[in-house]
Parts: sequence; C-alpha cells; structure tokens
Amino acid sequence: MKISTLFFIAVFLGGQASANETSTITIQKFAFAPKEITVAPGTKVTWVNKDETPHALGTSDKSFASKAIDTDDTYEYTFVKEGDFSYFCTLHPFMTGVIHVHAGK
Repeated sequence: MKISTLFFIAVFLGGQASANETSTITIQKFAFAPKEITVAPGTKVTWVNKDETPHALGTSDKSFASKAIDTDDTYEYTFVKEGDFSYFCTLHPFMTGVIHVHAGK
C-alpha cells in the first residue's frame, strides 16, 4: 500500500473512533456536574451518583430515563441522534442538565 492510502485509512478510522467517545457527569450535592455538555453523536454519557441519596434521570419527551441510581452506581446512555436533550432528576426536579449532541463537536 502507498503511504497516502495508509494515511487516508488512519484518518478515516480516527474519525470513526471519535464517534465512540464517552463522557461522565457526576451527581453530587444535589447537582449535575457539569450541568451542560456538548458531545458528538454516538457518545456514551455516564452519570455517577456521589450523593448518599438515590437519584433518577428523566426527560419531558421520554427520550431516556433511568431507574433509581444509588450511591456510587451509574447510568449510561448513548446519544445517537443530534439535538438538545434537557433532563432532570425525577426524584428532585430542581436538578436539571442539558446534553447537546452535534456532529461538529
């Protein structure tokens, strides 16, 4: 194979790998940190509960929802579609966050 062909394959595969990124949101002191993030489609977002109180995630449009997340437990969701996804804790509705999913991330 030519060097230019290998370079093209490496760039192409590198672009594919970025679509499988992960991002973590910590739940602590009755807040999401960070409260707002921007990710590429295909990104898996993991919420980790560091509070001693259970929390549960939900959205108004029901695009995703979790069961109760106990202390040190996690919930994962992979965002496939582009868009802005506002979410909240269904047990403590004052806790809110936003995931922006955009290809140009």
